[in-house]
Amino acid sequence: MDVFEIISVGNELLNGKTLNTNAHWLAKAITELGGFVRRCTVIRDDVEEISSAVRESMERGVDWLIVSGGLGPTYDDKTLQGLAKALHRELILDEDALKMVKKKYEEIVGHGLLKRVELTPARMKMATLPKGSKPLPNPLGTAPGVLLKEGRMNILCLPGVPAEMKSIFKESISPIIEERRKGFYHEKSVHITGIVESELAPLIEEVLKSHPSVYVKSHPKGRKEGVSKIEIQVTTTADDPSTALRRVEVALEQLTSIIIDQGGMVDEERMT
Repeated sequence: MDVFEIISVGNELLNGKTLNTNAHWLAKAITELGGFVRRCTVIRDDVEEISSAVRESMERGVDWLIVSGGLGPTYDDKTLQGLAKALHRELILDEDALKMVKKKYEEIVGHGLLKRVELTPARMKMATLPKGSKPLPNPLGTAPGVLLKEGRMNILCLPGVPAEMKSIFKESISPIIEERRKGFYHEKSVHITGIVESELAPLIEEVLKSHPSVYVKSHPKGRKEGVSKIEIQVTTTADDPSTALRRVEVALEQLTSIIIDQGGMVDEERMT
């Protein structure tokens, strides 16, 4: 399966002002498409930091590097500068990207939010891409997405605005990942009570020995009326959907049987 890394760019993510929902959404979307997210990194709006993070991902070797944030017109939008520096590529005004940006501002003028279309340096900045890049249409915003290849690695840059990021990913990237799909992901969760996590740990290990192709994770959900509540998530990726489904169902059946034998209770209504 394809290996992914995600870089989230933005001072606001590091000072606590903004919750990094983009990385969460991307990781889930990629996993459901059969990809494997190996690492998520958060860095500042700094050319050197961006360049360094990109180079580190390249050195580790990934199929996809997705960078979210820093594509806008303001002074602190530096993602493409950092990417160009990491790849030793010059930044050039891309005609296709410029057409996308101009069209967006024409639409804004048409809605009466601007008096005229003016391609200021700040707006042209959004169309200035590392050489060899392909601009991606942004259905909801002005800054195009950016896709380029470096060796075998696909590098994708997306706006930081969540709605824009999601729309570009769904329309331009999901079909590519789906076409390259080499695995099918499946997961199922069950909620249990009457057993604490430290007692649960050896039971999970027993199931993992019998089913090494699945991953089992326990998520404590606190206590209610003195009773410990835990969510157990079972996941796997297989070559076909039916195999993935069967692996999860068999492992979960064994685990819940063991838990019940140990005095735990399974909440049938909370199985998802």
